[in-house]
Amino acid sequence: MISLTVTAEAWPLARPFAISRGVKTEALVVVAEVSDGEFTGRGECVPYPRYGETVEAVVALLIGQAAAVAAGLDRAALQSALPAGAARNGLDCALWDFDAKRAGRRAWELAGIAAPTPTVTAETIGLGPAREMAARAAELAAAPLLKVKLDGHDVIDRMQAVHQAAPAARLIVDPNEGWDAALLGHVAPDLAALGVEMLEQPLPADNDAALAEITCPIPICADESCHTAADLPGLAGKYQIINIKLDKTGGLTGALALADAAQAAGFGLMVGCMVGTSLAMAPATLLTPRAQFTDLDGPLLLKADREPGLDFSGGRICPPGVGVWG
Repeated sequence: MISLTVTAEAWPLARPFAISRGVKTEALVVVAEVSDGEFTGRGECVPYPRYGETVEAVVALLIGQAAAVAAGLDRAALQSALPAGAARNGLDCALWDFDAKRAGRRAWELAGIAAPTPTVTAETIGLGPAREMAARAAELAAAPLLKVKLDGHDVIDRMQAVHQAAPAARLIVDPNEGWDAALLGHVAPDLAALGVEMLEQPLPADNDAALAEITCPIPICADESCHTAADLPGLAGKYQIINIKLDKTGGLTGALALADAAQAAGFGLMVGCMVGTSLAMAPATLLTPRAQFTDLDGPLLLKADREPGLDFSGGRICPPGVGVWG
């Protein structure tokens, strides 16, 4: 008999984390565990209010699959049993982990893809006054890649402060839908001059048509505008890169399908995350060999990570050990 256990958890952050949409002080996650009494597979998901998700609703969706799991629900059937989103992600990743442990193989072997290797991950600087962002950049000055959260105010002042505090770091910028087309056109040349390598979702997802008319010197990445492979046709001509997050695709299964479809359509790949523990990041590492940018630093924003956790030495995220996932 295979059982499904669902648990909601709260993980305090090391410091308040601000983006253009607000501030958070803890990561609220949901963990799904699939067990046959001998082997247990785990998956972590992060319900995201921006997408209309709550912890309570995600827990209810997962509990609603308990009978199906007991009856033998597999990863393929799961894709139609739940919609893309956090709940399906938690269960999909638990099933990957469960299947890998039962087979005595690693998850990437089951997927038929290359094993992940240590990969540079962005480390994120939250939104704040320029002096505070510069101070945080100075603390992270040895990091190879910094991701900077911005809103529509003091864009260049903040980025100049970050760049001066961490002059050797590569830079990417994420306004989280907080700009309009006029601001993008105004600041993009200066950001390019500062060495910014990518802009992530500068315009709102439901108002990004202007991107097709803007000549931007920096590649633009779709985050909120891209959840699954079904979104790709609407991104052509507006974005050059897509950000794959397992909480959007509904798990590793959907993420692999999106990566295949996006690359076939000529998009570059970024692998991103919500703020969660190493258990949430581990399945996403399977996509890192194909990605131009990796942003899986969620556990580094926490006061304490899950044990055992992933190794983040030297600004890199390492593949998960069997004790973590997969």
